[in-house]
Amino acid sequence: MNDRIELIRNDDLTDTVDYACAAAVTAPPRTIFTAGACPLDAEGATVGAGDYAAQAHQVMRNLRTALRGAGADLTDVVKSTVYVASGRQEDLVAAWEVVRGHFGDHDAPSTLLGVAVLGYDDQLVEVEAVAVAR
Repeated sequence: MNDRIELIRNDDLTDTVDYACAAAVTAPPRTIFTAGACPLDAEGATVGAGDYAAQAHQVMRNLRTALRGAGADLTDVVKSTVYVASGRQEDLVAAWEVVRGHFGDHDAPSTLLGVAVLGYDDQLVEVEAVAVAR
């Protein structure tokens, strides 16, 4: 865990969610804001057309690569936003379960949204994050 990030839970809120309700940066850090990580391969093609889970895995690999380029990793994320191009809750959950799996025990605050469309052909999932470098 990053000792500059305090993940905050509040006993007055439900404990049925699998992430912290807030995060605080506890030291003067280098803060990193990512663009939305997309399900693109090295050639720029969309991976996993029609498959929310496959796209979420590619998105998380790309997010981790972007963070590493800035001197951070998924355990340094203080907030993420997950965009899923669907109005169906089960599609959002399919993407969410993959994203949460990549974060492991690091359950920083996150927002999960269903949206009408994303920017690339056949794109179903995108994740953006804010991280604090060590």
